[in-house]
Amino acid sequence: MTSVLMAALPAQGHVGPVLAVAAGLVERGHRVRVLTGEEFRGRVEAAGATFVLLPDDAFVHPDASKVPGGPRGVQFALEHVFVRRVGPQFETVRAAIAADPTDVVVTELLFMGAYPLLALESRPRVVLLGISPLPVHGGDTAPYGLGLLPGRGPAGRFRNALLTRVLDRILFARPEQVLADEHRRLTGRPLEGSLFDLPLRTDAVVQLCPPGLEYPRPGVSSVRFTGPVLPGPRGGPDPAWWSDLDAGRPVVHVTQGTVANAEFDRLIAPTVRALADKPVLVVLTAGGRPVEELRRALGTVPANVRIESFLDYARFLPRIDALVTNGGYGTVNQALAYGVPLVVAGRTEDKAEVGARVAWSGAGIDLRTDRPGEQALARAVGRVLFEPEFRTAAGRLRDEISVAGGIDAVEELLVSP
Repeated sequence: MTSVLMAALPAQGHVGPVLAVAAGLVERGHRVRVLTGEEFRGRVEAAGATFVLLPDDAFVHPDASKVPGGPRGVQFALEHVFVRRVGPQFETVRAAIAADPTDVVVTELLFMGAYPLLALESRPRVVLLGISPLPVHGGDTAPYGLGLLPGRGPAGRFRNALLTRVLDRILFARPEQVLADEHRRLTGRPLEGSLFDLPLRTDAVVQLCPPGLEYPRPGVSSVRFTGPVLPGPRGGPDPAWWSDLDAGRPVVHVTQGTVANAEFDRLIAPTVRALADKPVLVVLTAGGRPVEELRRALGTVPANVRIESFLDYARFLPRIDALVTNGGYGTVNQALAYGVPLVVAGRTEDKAEVGARVAWSGAGIDLRTDRPGEQALARAVGRVLFEPEFRTAAGRLRDEISVAGGIDAVEELLVSP
């Protein structure tokens, strides 16, 4: 039995994949503690893990009205939401390790308390759980966050080097300096590396995607591509419209996830309008919000649309022909596990990078906006449904996931490094 401490920022996109792994490890007889916010205590315990409280000063939910737009907003979030929380996060992790013998700490990228932990002479193994695209850049790969495809040849490498220099000097300089100062204060040692090179410094990286969804990175050898940890069927009754899936029409699923779904007119509403007169069945999820809230946002619900608050993806995704999404990493990888081609329209958080990788892999279309027009949506959905190369590429990634190992590969890496 291995004693595992998992650390996740208290936000759904961070905690969800951590809990999927935690539950799988518990089922296999390992002792798992999960360090996160109080609001997730019930879900941690439902997964069979032990809850460890991340104190309020270790994370802040920013007031969106006070966050600047554009690059200044990125700089603000990096510094004030993430980097300036490194001290309380580190102290909480260190206290948890001292209180209970720990074989391995599993962290996610933006849990900044892992940076000083890596500098300790005596520490458990530290493994990064890749719940977002790998941020390491260099060579053909552009700086992280811009959603740019890899460059080609000398011109592409020059572009990447120039962008990296500009971003490091203008956008990331202050967060990097704050992190370096905090790191020295906490450990007495200088920070080695940069803000986004944590995957190069942990003992291993468990990346929850197939290898074909990630750019080649020469010199990065510590990554194990396990594919997503897929949930099992939840059980319970089927929706009243479930038999409509057998009517012979292509099934298009549309979702804005569970976080960026406050404005349904960003993606769901225009997709509904774009497909209202098409011979397809459109299935919407409200990301946990009440169905009536989504109905009100739509106004008129076309006859070919079905709406649920949540859906059992283990049973539903194998039945669909295309997914329209704002680019949540977990949702994209779950769809690819069933060979579903995608239309991605998202630019917040890491979604620009997710969309770029979907386009690069050939498994879908990246619309490169989070407010796509109806014509663009109709055209993109038509292409992924009827141009076979998208389904072929998605099928190739499905096959990679089927042999990647999932939770079994995660366990192997954590228990037998």
